[in-house]
Amino acid sequence: MESATVISLSIGAIVLAVTGYSLYLSFGPPSAELSDPFEDHED
Repeated sequence: MESATVISLSIGAIVLAVTGYSLYLSFGPPSAELSDPFEDHED
């Protein structure tokens, strides 16, 4: 394969991995530890 194809596939794989990991942190089991700043500072 050409080097441009390899680089673009690598960048695409990295973007998908980071997106998947951020979705896992946002909606998966670790999200139970997150706090809502709006609920922390209610009047």
